[in-house]
Amino acid sequence: MTRVAAIDLGTNTARLLIADCDAGCLATICIEREIVRLGGGFTDEMGITESAQQRALTCLKRFSGIMKEYDVQQVRAAATSAVRDAVNGSLFVEKVFRETGITLVVIDGELEGRVTLRGVFSGLDTAHDSMMVVDVGGGSTEFTLFEDDKIVYVSSLPLGVVRLTEGFGAPEAMSRRINAVLDDLQREISSAGVRIKPYTVMIATAGTATTLAAIKMGMTDYDYRKVNNLRISRGEIAEIYERLLPLSTAERLLIPGLEAGREDLIIAGILIILHSMDLLGFTGIKVSDYGLLEGLALSDDDI
Repeated sequence: MTRVAAIDLGTNTARLLIADCDAGCLATICIEREIVRLGGGFTDEMGITESAQQRALTCLKRFSGIMKEYDVQQVRAAATSAVRDAVNGSLFVEKVFRETGITLVVIDGELEGRVTLRGVFSGLDTAHDSMMVVDVGGGSTEFTLFEDDKIVYVSSLPLGVVRLTEGFGAPEAMSRRINAVLDDLQREISSAGVRIKPYTVMIATAGTATTLAAIKMGMTDYDYRKVNNLRISRGEIAEIYERLLPLSTAERLLIPGLEAGREDLIIAGILIILHSMDLLGFTGIKVSDYGLLEGLALSDDDI
């Protein structure tokens, strides 16, 4: 049995998992999460802002202290969209190591999709012959199709809740951008000869999906055990969207289940999910609280 720590440094959220790993099974010991908005204020010319870097560094220093408390033997830390797209991404990775001792591995979108699938698998209540896993992140969204015990398609798109909210603002403008990118996805899927079966299950992971589940259940205290594997129909998602849309960000925070730090981002996230469902022909989603973080914990040492 090995005590491992996994860190997922995303464009919006930083997460830490400490678990004992034995024969591919995880026994969770500690989970920490913090919205650091690493992609906040991001530009192509400047990359990650100084203030965003400082927020992330403060969080990662805290994570480093927790890992020492639990006597972790192996650490697998990954950075995703914000760092891989930033002109100063490599400098930030060096700074993280220098100030926290954590070695961040910047993973590309395809590997992110594959590792996320591994994590989703570890939390499923039922095995599915065909699954489309959709991971809506802060800077990108990954689509991973799994059929007949193998991955048949992976795509990482430049659609993320931070990127959309800060770059487009209004729901109408965000929808136009989402549809334009998803049209490219549809053409890519078609040219690859991939067909989504009628029995394929759409599994949505990451913050937007788990927030939808928490809002549906009116959660005041988040419980991943109730969220994981919850099914939500398209109609229910649309109702939540219509409920949140006219509210101010302050008013949204009064909705049970909506985490502080997501009040401005949740609209973009819901739009990505709704448009993806419509494009791919799904009428509901199955929510996974498991994803990249758990996949990292179960991955090889070189990730």
